[in-house]
Amino acid sequence: MNYLRELSSRLKSFKLKLKTQKRYIASLQFKTFLRPRRRVAIAEACLIGLVSGLSGVLLKVSVGALGAWRVHASHFLPAWIVLPAIGLSFGFLSGWLVERQAPEAAGSGIPYVKAALAQFPIALNLRVAIVKLLSSILALGSGLTLGRQGPTVHVGAAVAAQLSHWVPTSPDHRRQMIAAGAGAGLAAGFNAPIAGVLFIVEELLQDLSDLTLGTAILASFIGAVVSRLLGGRSLELNLTITASQSSFSLQEIPFYLLLGALAGLLGAWFSKGIFASLGFYRTLKLPLSQRVALAGLISGIAIALLPESFRDNTGLREFLVTGEAAWQFTTIAFVVQYILTLVACGSGAPGGLFSPSLILGSGLGYLVGLLQQATLGVGSPATYSLAGMGAFFCAVAKAPITSIVIVFEMTMDFNLVLPLMIGSVVSYLVSEKITRGSLYSRLLEWNGIHLEKKPTTDGLLANLKAEDVMQRRVETLPSNISLDEATQAFSRSHHRGFPVVDKGLLVGIVTQTDLAIYKERSLPGNLPLSRIMTPQPVTVGATASLGDVLYLLNRYQISRLPVTEGRKLIGIITRADIIKAEADKLNGQTGSIGPRSEPSYVVYQTRAPAIGTGRMLVPLANPQTAPALLQMAAAIARDRNYELECLQVILVGRSSAPAQSPVKTGASRRLLRQAEKLGKELNIPIHTQIRVSHDIAQAILETINERHINLLLMGWKGSSITQGRIFGDVVDTIIRQAPCELVLVKIGQGFTSNSSFCLLPSAFHKWLVPIAGGPNAQQALQILPSLLSLSHTPAIQLAQIFHPSTLLPDTAVLEKSALFLSSQLSASVMAIPVRATSVSDAVINLAHADDCDVVVLGASREGMLQQAIKGNIPEAIARGVKSTVILVRSAQ
Repeated sequence: MNYLRELSSRLKSFKLKLKTQKRYIASLQFKTFLRPRRRVAIAEACLIGLVSGLSGVLLKVSVGALGAWRVHASHFLPAWIVLPAIGLSFGFLSGWLVERQAPEAAGSGIPYVKAALAQFPIALNLRVAIVKLLSSILALGSGLTLGRQGPTVHVGAAVAAQLSHWVPTSPDHRRQMIAAGAGAGLAAGFNAPIAGVLFIVEELLQDLSDLTLGTAILASFIGAVVSRLLGGRSLELNLTITASQSSFSLQEIPFYLLLGALAGLLGAWFSKGIFASLGFYRTLKLPLSQRVALAGLISGIAIALLPESFRDNTGLREFLVTGEAAWQFTTIAFVVQYILTLVACGSGAPGGLFSPSLILGSGLGYLVGLLQQATLGVGSPATYSLAGMGAFFCAVAKAPITSIVIVFEMTMDFNLVLPLMIGSVVSYLVSEKITRGSLYSRLLEWNGIHLEKKPTTDGLLANLKAEDVMQRRVETLPSNISLDEATQAFSRSHHRGFPVVDKGLLVGIVTQTDLAIYKERSLPGNLPLSRIMTPQPVTVGATASLGDVLYLLNRYQISRLPVTEGRKLIGIITRADIIKAEADKLNGQTGSIGPRSEPSYVVYQTRAPAIGTGRMLVPLANPQTAPALLQMAAAIARDRNYELECLQVILVGRSSAPAQSPVKTGASRRLLRQAEKLGKELNIPIHTQIRVSHDIAQAILETINERHINLLLMGWKGSSITQGRIFGDVVDTIIRQAPCELVLVKIGQGFTSNSSFCLLPSAFHKWLVPIAGGPNAQQALQILPSLLSLSHTPAIQLAQIFHPSTLLPDTAVLEKSALFLSSQLSASVMAIPVRATSVSDAVINLAHADDCDVVVLGASREGMLQQAIKGNIPEAIARGVKSTVILVRSAQ
């Protein structure tokens, strides 16, 4: 019985762990599915447009119903009691709702949207959207002369922000969705989808990327369609009347210029009046609910004292725009609307300035139209009324393109295009002279929010991308290795996770947590790694901003992020890489920013007597080629009276500092002890050291600087497999940065070494030295006397390559070089001029024909790189011959 109970308990525990792992994998897969992609952006834009359109319709219908009830009540009860009472009570409720639930819902809302798009920390979510919608219904229904288009923009942006919070996205993607929501709100408010898109580009985001325009167009289109299908026209304009009365002639241009100038002047004063009203309410030191209630009371009293037509804002707008009012009524309406809008806006009541600006512009345009009709008698006041709408709106919002398109889309009258353009441009220029900058930006500044134009990746890492800081050398694991092999790979490495690849493509990622979880399940060790890895891991493109990278790291709570091109893994970026890049900026380093390696750390060293006239560095890595390199180094050191500095570099991962990384030095010490033994036999001082580093080239350069190296001799494999590299990552860096003389050696296939760590002299018997003209012709010859001591009976062949088109080749350099070597050596020297179209092919053919053991190429720093760029001669020769190739470069 006890056995059965224990078995049952283990089975329940196993099922519980299995269920937990399934949930874990499902969570990762769900997050992966929800990553910001173009198809997700399109789906979001459609949903945002739909919700924004419905919100706009709900706001319009609710405000209309509440306004109709208010007008109806004023007919049965004394207007001087009903209208102020409704304004006071509804205003108080609206302000109280905003004050208690979402202070960010106060005012127009567009300034807060602009702040959110500038990544200012301000609330923009579903709570703000609901409060904005309800409070706007109460405020506008109470009779405040504000518009509903500003709230629809705010609601659309808030809905988009909430959706972006539910669906994991990058900061840039979130900004684009918020902008699309704002555009959809404006499109739903005016039934003007093109104006919604242009408002995003002109005022909010100033972004013309394909994704921004695509999502904005889609959301605005859907918002406008929903609004038009369910809510009718925007300002209830009688389009038949306005279209039949619109006209334009050349003699009217001065009057449209006058209209633009007046609109710019009055619009600028209107903007200043808003701040004067804000200042007045601020001096009262009242809470928001009381300020809005006071504004509602004042508006109710003023409207009660005016004719009945002023009680219905919608009817008043229709009356003004269609030009059916006398000039006296229009003047009174303009003044009253002007003052009451300032009273309402200054209180902080939820409501926009779009509609008031358009209505004020229509009244101003109608008055100018009447003046023109009395003077010339050729134009229609209705045309001036519509042109004035765009001009006054442009003077307030400082968005000329949006103002033109809004009116055009509402009327669809091409006769209005030129009047709108003239009036809007002139009003913009005049208003900009009086009050500079956007009204919405200045409202933010009034509230202590200062927006500056700066890169979207804020702070010290502006303009940096993932490819600038990523690690390009990535340790990976194949997907078909077993769990036991993966465990061994983790035990040998300091990394806590590895990308998993299959045929060079990223297929997953595995971490120590994955191994630990599945070890508890006692899975067999021969299972493939693909069974436990996380498939389709979160990745980032090479051109992604660091803001996107940080967002993904924080969003998914991961410590590493693969960088890919398509599915090809090209790098990996960690939090440490970003921190190091920021530290570099703080330290004022303006050079290359990226995963800079920390200084190498010496973990072992020996010192011999410092009795030489110079010092020569020999990095040792391969025990098979170390004997040949040391033999050559010893020959040069004896000839020049140099000391030898032997270096072993142990690489560690960038996740840990070299000074703090535990390493095993046993094999390295054995190699260096053999070098010390050779030094004693040849009576050459040999110093040794072992450095732990993130980068081999960096460790070598640090050793050169610290030990004052005169000559560097290092192995070279003869070709590079890295695209864009001439000699290889390490050697390329050394060539560019090493200040000392440099000797690169590619060991041939024919040499052998004995157990005493000495090279057999027969390996280096026949020497081929190609000679080139110019100042670097003697470069290879200067080191030959030292190297020729490696052979008992060396045979030297000098060769100079001439193009076949050269009729009389100049062999002076060749002959001079032969005389120099003959005077320095007792060996035989043969000089051969060769005609060939390719230098590398000629040298390779000579080496094969004469069975040469060593090929020595001389070039300065500039010459070496020029050769490589023009034809990659050293690499071609090294690849084409089986013998040893020695490449010499002078000191800097």
